[in-house]
Amino acid sequence: MTEPLPPALAGERLDRAVALLTHTSRSIAAALVAAGAVQVNGRVRTDRAGRLSEGDELVVAAAALATERGRGKPRAEPDTELAVVHEDRHLVVVDKPAGLVVHPGAGRTVGTLCGALLARYPEMAVVGEATRPGIVHRLDAGTSGLLVAARTSGAYDSLVAQLAERTVRRRYEAICWGTVGDDRGVIDAPVGRSGRRPAQMAVTERGRPARTRYEVRRRYGSPAPATHLRCRLETGRTHQIRVHLAAIGHPLLGDEVYGATPTVGGPTVGGPAVRGPAAKAALRLDRPALHAALLGFDHPTGGREMLFESALPADLEAVLAVLS
Repeated sequence: MTEPLPPALAGERLDRAVALLTHTSRSIAAALVAAGAVQVNGRVRTDRAGRLSEGDELVVAAAALATERGRGKPRAEPDTELAVVHEDRHLVVVDKPAGLVVHPGAGRTVGTLCGALLARYPEMAVVGEATRPGIVHRLDAGTSGLLVAARTSGAYDSLVAQLAERTVRRRYEAICWGTVGDDRGVIDAPVGRSGRRPAQMAVTERGRPARTRYEVRRRYGSPAPATHLRCRLETGRTHQIRVHLAAIGHPLLGDEVYGATPTVGGPTVGGPAVRGPAAKAALRLDRPALHAALLGFDHPTGGREMLFESALPADLEAVLAVLS
C-alpha cells in the first residue's frame, strides 16, 4: 500500500496514521512499524511514536499487512443470528440487520457477519481473503439489507468479476433531509479519503470515480422536509451514497458522520427543525436511513439471473409513517 499523507495527519504519530490509512487497529499498525514493514519517503521507520510531516509518502508492505491482519481472522460465532434469504452449494444471500459489522476490523473482532457465516458454512474459511472469508462486497455497519457471500473459490472469483465489470444490480432505499428538487438524477463525483478527517470519505478531486443514480419516491414537508429516494450504484466506493447525498445538501437521516458536513453544490444541511416532540423522537434514528433493498447477479454456475428483494425494516417504516 502506497499512500500520500493527508494534510489532516501532518504531525500525527506514525502508528496512528498507519492504522487510519490501512483500516486496522493501532496494535496491528504498531506491529507493522516494529517489523520494519513501513517506509516513509523511501526509508524504513521503526519509531511508532515518530511524527509525520505534510507531503510524506507512506509505504506499507502488503505481505506484512496481510500477515498481521491474518492474526485476527474471524472465528465461527454460532450465537450471532443470520437471516438467510437464499443458499445453495456455491453462495449464500443474507439480509443483514443494521448494527451488524460485516467483518472484523479496527475495534471489532467478534459479533460479525463473517463469524455467523463461518459457523453455518465452515468451508468458507478458505474462500477469498483471510480476514473476511467469502465476502465479495460490504455494507456499512449501520446499513441494513441484502449481501451475497461465496461458499466456493469459483463462486468468489465470478462474483468479484461481476462487481468489477459493474454488472451486479444494487438498489438502495434512502431517506434524506430536505426536499430533493429533481425527480431523478445522477451524482457523478469522485470519492476518496477526506483530507480533513482521514477516517472519513469525501467528494475530492483525488478520489476514485463514483456515480450514484437516484429517483424520488416521495417528498415530505411535515414534520420536517425530507425525501424518500431510490438509489442505484454504478460504482461501489466506501460510504458512496452517504457521501454523495451529503455533498448535494441532502444527508441521510440518522447519519451522524456525514449529516452536517460542508457540501459541494448545495447548502449545508444538518437536519432541519422538526415540529413536535413525538415526531422528533420518532425521527431520531441510531443509524443512517439506508437499506439495500435489491440485489441481482448472474449465478456463478450456469449464468442464470438471480434477483432478490428485501422490504424496508421496521425502523425505517416507522420513520416514513411519521413523515406521512
